[in-house]
Amino acid sequence: MEFLRPATWSEALAAKAELPGALPVQGGTDVMVEINFDQRRPEALLDLTTIGELAEWETSGGRLRVGAAVPYTRLITELGARLPGLAQASRTVGSPQIRNRGTVGGNLGAASPAGDGHPPLLAGDAVVEAESAARGVRMIPITEFFTGVKRNALAADELIRAFWTAPATGPQYFAKIGTRNAMVIAVCSFALALHPAERRVGTGLGSAAPTPLRATAAEAFISAELDWDGRGPLREPAARRFGELVAEAASPIDDVRGTGDYRRHALSVMARRTLTWAWRDHTTGTTRREAS
Repeated sequence: MEFLRPATWSEALAAKAELPGALPVQGGTDVMVEINFDQRRPEALLDLTTIGELAEWETSGGRLRVGAAVPYTRLITELGARLPGLAQASRTVGSPQIRNRGTVGGNLGAASPAGDGHPPLLAGDAVVEAESAARGVRMIPITEFFTGVKRNALAADELIRAFWTAPATGPQYFAKIGTRNAMVIAVCSFALALHPAERRVGTGLGSAAPTPLRATAAEAFISAELDWDGRGPLREPAARRFGELVAEAASPIDDVRGTGDYRRHALSVMARRTLTWAWRDHTTGTTRREAS
């Protein structure tokens, strides 16, 4: 297996163009496990750890641009107030050692249906910035990024450079069910974001289908039901129907972590709870940015 270690982003793009089968490595928290267990044997590893610009984030045009190599720990400490849903999800990722190494960029590249970072990115309308040496930068809406089980929309010569998302304008929450309380792959997960200025609710589902996805019918229903102007109480029938529509959006499988029926039920419960928490925060003006 060949090992490539470019010193600059331009060199990385050139290496990927020359050897499209090269597998990018940043934190290596997923890739190295698969290689060690002989589940994957790429023709080359493309080490991106020396490219410092990938570990930077900035605000541009009112949006956040977060480099593909910013680790979960820094998402929590540096961006927790601006991206509370993603920070909550980041807190559930593995151990402190994994959070120090793992990145959302790597999570996106792996495109696992169970990726913890995916539901908050869906709920927040993120965009993935990809680039190739031949065609330059391409902006991929997160709703178009996941194409199948562990498959994404990247071309063979493209690398993920960053993701873009707006800072939270309303409460955000992330909930996850696992076979134990910590360091576990999600049985299913759910993210919710309120976008008050747009009178809209965003959602994201994980471990609930071949790809992470949004519950668009549930979003449309509850966005029309909420009292955005008067900030009136959340009606129980509306919350219950929202949970049902979230469950209907899922197409989960039975596996060793849980049955499809259990996942649908859990998603319905998590949807009602996160909606209740978020609407309470919105109506009272309180902020619980770091709940998880």
